[in-house]
Amino acid sequence: MLKKLYHVLLGVILPLIPMSGFAWGVTGHRVVAEIASRHLTPQARKAIYALLGPQSMAMVANWPDFIKSDTTHQYDHTSPWHYLDFPPNCTRQQFDEVIKAHATGENLYAQTNALVKKLKDPSISKADKVFALTFLIHMIGDMHQPLHAGRDEDQGGNKIQVMWFDKPTNLHRVWDEHLVEFQQLSYTEYTQALDTASATTVRKLQSGSVADWMFESNQLSAKVYSLTHANDKLSYRYNFWFAGDLNSQLLKGGLRLAALLNGIYK
Repeated sequence: MLKKLYHVLLGVILPLIPMSGFAWGVTGHRVVAEIASRHLTPQARKAIYALLGPQSMAMVANWPDFIKSDTTHQYDHTSPWHYLDFPPNCTRQQFDEVIKAHATGENLYAQTNALVKKLKDPSISKADKVFALTFLIHMIGDMHQPLHAGRDEDQGGNKIQVMWFDKPTNLHRVWDEHLVEFQQLSYTEYTQALDTASATTVRKLQSGSVADWMFESNQLSAKVYSLTHANDKLSYRYNFWFAGDLNSQLLKGGLRLAALLNGIYK
């Protein structure tokens, strides 16, 4: 049933769903997945093809957001998998305490580790591995959107109302989609523009743990909060301030997703 619904969603609903309301937006998640696909080892590429077939990683990357609209509610338990909130101006010690307290459960950190474990487990069914792989592709993208590791008090910026080029929105959505779409690039164009790092830089960006990567996003969220306030009117200057951070996070997300997958499929 899960496998059947998966293919129905991908083959029929995916092309019809609008681009609003998803973390990183459709384009951003596809950029992360496409960058990752360019840095896979032959072993990882073969294993992923065995699960996804001709469907590219980029084209399945948004499914975990699309299923939020599923009226059967069978995926409702996955909603908290997309984020983990932290106290304001979090130190590494405070961050580690939160991580330790959420090492299990329904949250971005715990479920990322759980999905990696499932993909390594030879006893897990193919259908469940397809599910796990699709979610992992998506969630590493989420992890690098700074407000998915933001503050609990404002729900990662969802409660901070702002204007984006004179249109009402909220801070979370600015980072989920408005900044990405403002670049006016297709996901393949965006990938081509970002994926230019040297081999040395790639190895450096791929280093560290899942916790390290989340802490990095959390620290960037502090910068976002410091430069954005309720009712701000955001436009060209905001893009000037944060386009570099945006591009860096998309690139890191893709390279680190590749590192995880290459580690799984050694």
